[in-house]
Amino acid sequence: MTKKLCGTNYPVSICFIVVNEFCERFSFYGMKAVLTLYFLTYLHWDKDLSTAIYHAFSSLCYFTPIMGALIADSWLGKFKTIIYLSIVYVLGHVVKSVGAIPTVGNSNMHIGLSMAGLILIAIGTGGIKPCVAAFGGDQFDEEHVSERQKFFSIFYMSINAGSLLSTVITPILRSDVQCFGGDCYALAFGVPAALMLVALVVFIAGSVLYKRNPPQGNILLEVCNCIGFAIKNRWKRSKYDSPRKHWLDWAEEKYTKRLIQEIKMVLRVLVLYIPLPMFWALFDQQGSRWTIQATRMNLAFGDSFVIKPDQMQMLNALLILVFVPIFDLIIYPLVGLCKINVTPLRKMAAGMIFAALAFGAATLVEVNVVKTVVDPAPRGNCLLQVFNLAEGNVSLEIPGSNPFPEPIQYLKDTPKYVKFPASGEDLKIQVTLSGKTSECNYTFVEEEAYSLILHPVAGGVQCERVVDCITKNQDGNPLLRFLNTQPEAVDLTVGEVTFQVASGYSMSPNKTVERGEYPDVSCSSHSGRCSSLDLGLLDFGAAYTVILTEESGEIKVNKVEDVKANNVHIAWQIPQYVLITIGEVMFSITGLEFSYSQAPANMKSVLQAGWLLTVAFGNVIVLIVAEGAGLEQWKEFLLFAGLLLGVCIIFSIMAHFYTYVDPSQLDKYLEEDDDDKVKNKTSDMRLHKTGKSTRL
Repeated sequence: MTKKLCGTNYPVSICFIVVNEFCERFSFYGMKAVLTLYFLTYLHWDKDLSTAIYHAFSSLCYFTPIMGALIADSWLGKFKTIIYLSIVYVLGHVVKSVGAIPTVGNSNMHIGLSMAGLILIAIGTGGIKPCVAAFGGDQFDEEHVSERQKFFSIFYMSINAGSLLSTVITPILRSDVQCFGGDCYALAFGVPAALMLVALVVFIAGSVLYKRNPPQGNILLEVCNCIGFAIKNRWKRSKYDSPRKHWLDWAEEKYTKRLIQEIKMVLRVLVLYIPLPMFWALFDQQGSRWTIQATRMNLAFGDSFVIKPDQMQMLNALLILVFVPIFDLIIYPLVGLCKINVTPLRKMAAGMIFAALAFGAATLVEVNVVKTVVDPAPRGNCLLQVFNLAEGNVSLEIPGSNPFPEPIQYLKDTPKYVKFPASGEDLKIQVTLSGKTSECNYTFVEEEAYSLILHPVAGGVQCERVVDCITKNQDGNPLLRFLNTQPEAVDLTVGEVTFQVASGYSMSPNKTVERGEYPDVSCSSHSGRCSSLDLGLLDFGAAYTVILTEESGEIKVNKVEDVKANNVHIAWQIPQYVLITIGEVMFSITGLEFSYSQAPANMKSVLQAGWLLTVAFGNVIVLIVAEGAGLEQWKEFLLFAGLLLGVCIIFSIMAHFYTYVDPSQLDKYLEEDDDDKVKNKTSDMRLHKTGKSTRL
């Protein structure tokens, strides 16, 4: 007998299933939250490749549920399938975490371990996805329908709670805990691995309490076989037999009328699924393109709170918990009072429109975000900025171009990049100071950015060329370097980052520092003239060159902003998250309800598989666009918004011609169909007796 919670009809076993689901969702969404930044900052992939791999992984996670359903229903049963694939799941997390340890192997090994881990995680999470909720439903007796419905609500809440907490916590583990000299991805992946192990242990702990139904055979496989037989039979016999009312009727020789009619009902819904992947193509970019956008925005809320770029994804889970009751209890009833017939398919079309509007909002944000980005030089050109430390106005002449028509003032002109042709050959640059002309010979490569440092020497001016990084830091933190004009080396410590700058107009490499105020930077030199420096605010996304000069016997700083700080606040992303979440409530939840209402009871798993495949194909669309389109980001956002609006029009036309059915009336329909066939047969016999043909 099934053990119940005290005074209720709820089985004790569901406690283990709910906790298991919470931990599993925490592990999955926690790992996924930091995945894009891991690709960008740890594996050093560009944003297009990072986006493509992110969505390839997401797509695989929604293809593998079909495999899990086949294994559970045809072979192992739900319980064993969850156990075995959870072990694969844990192993994937462990492999992924090991790949994030810099001291393990080289970069190729890190990539290999990361990809292997992601494949195992996709097999694990996708494989158990169709099993856990259904296994929870199996624990209830048939008469406890209301309790089962409440269980699914609790189950859904555990999913969102796990998602919400993980997208808040794992970015903190990534950035606030430093290990191996940088962001601690090993810990950010390790904690989800531990939670998945807890999920497995908790699930096994309840094994003696579970009600286990044996494998019943997979209805999805039977549907595919029936469709295949109908196509094959029609191809073979259509030339000899009389035509059938529907192409599936060719399967009547082997399969029951009930099954064939049920498949017809399901196919009508599956046809409506064809446009749906485009919605998911937009929705799933919250963890890729929108996260990348967040890295180029101002993440500070006042002086005390700074959000991580990968934490913004938690808004979706939070808003879902807020919007679902608002729509169910307020908005939909109010619309009903206005006597507006809002059908499920119309709700889904409206959800598409809101998702398109979300990408319209993301486009407006992106247009303003890129204003702080230094555009790379076009083909055949390079970028150059000049630091004049020669203590006087300097004129610069570059053969074949005139990028600096006006004299450059000593330290007063803020350097800014100018474009000029780059031939890849030595250029003789003439530098004139106080009537004396010096010559510098350097090679400039196309599409690169350079700084030219001018400083005085006996009899003129000497040049130093430095290759610059104009790309904003992928994690949103500022880049910093020091230019030392002193005759002695200087050691500096900015937060937890140390800089060792050689003497004599030397430039340190760019290093990432934490965003913040730095009023008292530790500085040491042999002469003792350098004790502490005030660098002020080092802001999000900026790249700074701090020039160390001497004034009144002390070392002073001149801070130059090579790349502008992010000046668009992260709060401007909130509207797009609000719009995409409204779209999800109207599209996703309504879509599932519609699908279930339009399918017979034993066909709901087929529609579940079809629904998950729409998510998989949506991620494939993003993968193709990210790697193939080559558009500027704001144009890509606009393209997705336009595509979804176009798909919405097609879906609305399809929905207009769709006729809603009641699967509970299937028996009545079959009886009427049999009566019609009897009548038609009697009529044919009468016509045959009178010698009249029934064919026109």
